[in-house]
Amino acid sequence: MIAWVSEEAMTTSVSAREMADRLQRGDMRALARAVSMVEDGADGMHELLVACQKNTGHSLRIGVTGAPGAGKSTLVDQMVRWLRQQGKTVAVVAVDPSSLFTGGALLGDRIRMQEVAEDAGVFVRSMASRGARGGVASAVAGVCDVMAASGRDAIVIETVGVGQDEVEVTRLTDVTVLVLVPGMGDDVQSLKAGVMEAADVFAVNKSDREGAERVVAEIIALQGLSDGGQGWVPPVVRTIATTGEGVPELMEVVTQCGELKRARREIKDNKDWTRELRLDHLGVAVKSITSARGFYEMLGMTVTHEETVEHEQVRVAMLSMGESRLELLEPIVEDSVIGRFLAKRGEGLHHVAVKVANVDAAYARLKKNGVCLVSDEVRVGAGGHRYFFVHPTSTGGVLVEVVGEG
Repeated sequence: MIAWVSEEAMTTSVSAREMADRLQRGDMRALARAVSMVEDGADGMHELLVACQKNTGHSLRIGVTGAPGAGKSTLVDQMVRWLRQQGKTVAVVAVDPSSLFTGGALLGDRIRMQEVAEDAGVFVRSMASRGARGGVASAVAGVCDVMAASGRDAIVIETVGVGQDEVEVTRLTDVTVLVLVPGMGDDVQSLKAGVMEAADVFAVNKSDREGAERVVAEIIALQGLSDGGQGWVPPVVRTIATTGEGVPELMEVVTQCGELKRARREIKDNKDWTRELRLDHLGVAVKSITSARGFYEMLGMTVTHEETVEHEQVRVAMLSMGESRLELLEPIVEDSVIGRFLAKRGEGLHHVAVKVANVDAAYARLKKNGVCLVSDEVRVGAGGHRYFFVHPTSTGGVLVEVVGEG
């Protein structure tokens, strides 16, 4: 369906695009404001995230997880320092336990990471978990997208540290680092059913302590020296976060893993964007919906939705057609998109809409291959569905709308 958006939504979208542009220019105030909008679920958040999406693929996202007391915060501090030495800009999301009284973060890594936080190339935000399972606050995904849109080369997510359920971070990151320490007793065994399988890299921190070799041996034994056919055996790196020992080696394998997994994901996205490809609807321009719908209703179709879109100066009627739909478009005035179409070509097919599983991958693939696109980005339409249009010069003379999920 053509994306009919309300006047208010159009204004919000313009504002969201302006903020996204400010983020891309490196505006720190815009970044702080955008992160707060997402964390608080403020008005305009959805439009902002959509506006940011075209610039979110650059950042390497690193998750750091492990039991409380493993030294995650100190290790993250050292990881950030290493990244800055490489000339990378960094954002840190530190998910802390929530206060039962205020709902806010109890610890606050702005204090723990005060020195690096004063670096203009580092942006640190502490977030309260607010009861979210998996050690990650529910807003973290959106916050990371905003940070990525600001051009940060790397985003480090430090989780609360709640044990074997802490695997949600793997969905948000390119690389997951599991931090373990000597003296955990049977904790390595207990983690086997959870985050052990999800880890891409193991960091045995505080490795100057007695028992570090045993922890390394246990990890290798649990891995079974097998990568399950994935081409990557999670390496085990010994670190001492308080001195920075082992951090360069850790970051080298983190970077290597990140590059490998992102390359695989790009290949997979290019293969999968046509998954579940189907005809979504046909858009037909008519002089009168009342006159035109009679024929289709005689064929057994039923009108499922009707509305008048004032700012587009058009009436719309959607008719069910099996798994697809038919969209009848009647202009309210002659000087409108559909009115001008009728004056030039008469009644008939206006556009064909196809639905894909991954609209962003479809957009990127078509643009990369020189397809002439009418839309300058993937946009959000009525009902929250996302879409873009392809010019008739690239499709054999038919305006094509590519539609994705909301």
